[in-house]
Amino acid sequence: MSLDRSWVESANEAETDFPLNNLPYGVFSTPGEAPRCGVAIGDMILDVAALERAGIIALRGGPLLQSATWNPLMTAGTEAWAALRSRLRELLAEGASQSEALRAHLVSQAEARMHLPFTVAEFTDFYASRHHAANVGTMFRGAENALPPNWLSMPIGYNGRASSVVVSGTEIRRPWGQIKGPDDALPRFAPSERFDFELEMGAILGQPSNGPLSVAKADAMIFGYVLLNDWSARDIQAWEYQPLGPFQAKATATSISPWIVTAAALAPFRTSTPERERELLPYLQEPGPMLYDIDLEVELAPEWAGPVTIARTNYREMYYSAAQQLAHHTTSGCPMRVGDLLGSGTISGPARESRGALLELSWGGKEPIAVGDQTRSFIEDGDTLRFRGHARGDGYRVGFGECTGKVLPALDDPYKAHC
Repeated sequence: MSLDRSWVESANEAETDFPLNNLPYGVFSTPGEAPRCGVAIGDMILDVAALERAGIIALRGGPLLQSATWNPLMTAGTEAWAALRSRLRELLAEGASQSEALRAHLVSQAEARMHLPFTVAEFTDFYASRHHAANVGTMFRGAENALPPNWLSMPIGYNGRASSVVVSGTEIRRPWGQIKGPDDALPRFAPSERFDFELEMGAILGQPSNGPLSVAKADAMIFGYVLLNDWSARDIQAWEYQPLGPFQAKATATSISPWIVTAAALAPFRTSTPERERELLPYLQEPGPMLYDIDLEVELAPEWAGPVTIARTNYREMYYSAAQQLAHHTTSGCPMRVGDLLGSGTISGPARESRGALLELSWGGKEPIAVGDQTRSFIEDGDTLRFRGHARGDGYRVGFGECTGKVLPALDDPYKAHC
């Protein structure tokens, strides 16, 4: 596909994340105004809540755009999703008859504050990159036992905290927790010394389910995708994860980008999952390409130095797609709800520079990486992590904007006053 031209000139620039081909959904506010639904187009935001009130956008079962969340549209179903996207493309296309009337409803992105774009019902995080799982397993169990016996047969995941999901730009406080290092006789309560990021994609469920889903049905129920940083305290995780897996190490925060890029916008960039090393059971087999070709990068900026790109990879590196993850999630009959968020798991490629976490990049801290004139094994206070991602077409790209977070020092001992 080629660029679809818009009367919003900035949407026609080759390097914008938000051409007419994209039209991602977010929630924004401006000084003195309440948060509301908006659509990114070039360097502007179209106030679709105002357009619905004016009758320029009218959706069956509406109003659907008057809450400061996109959950009502998701709940309305796939026909409403398609109808809104079609109407927006009509209104914003080059030569549209109502362009002058719409200019009054454009807001500069530079003047807007972004909020969580949807109400997160539940959060499940997976462990679904072959390279990431092999790297981590090799570090802790040796190359011969790198992958758990079940890993090649099903997507491995854990239930996270929906309450900890925050929008890009939210500052992240270094967590406290129980830590027991190799030289410690007993565990101690201390701030995490091995705080880390995880480069992920998040899939947003737009329809509920009350029973098992096929991979094809699961794919059709995914509303869109966001960039996702699953902040992880590796030292807390190492002490707590046996026998029941991650818990407090993953509960501090999960950052997501403010724009939901719809599955419809990503459709031209579908690609297949890798060749299987073990045949999957029939319920997990895919009827067609279920991944997306999305370039991803991680930038780290120390507090007093310029940013450095420390990793580049691609979403196509995943061994399991979001549709397979969702299908597997429902096998027990587990109900899924509108607004459920599925984290892909860390996205790593085969090369060192394509590893999606500092745990891998520094090989557990044994091989620190260069960040300008400094080095990093894990995140230090004052560091800002910035994720970017886009799929590239012919003369345009479909992007996600940024997912950022600055790490602040740990609080003073929260229990000291009670001791």
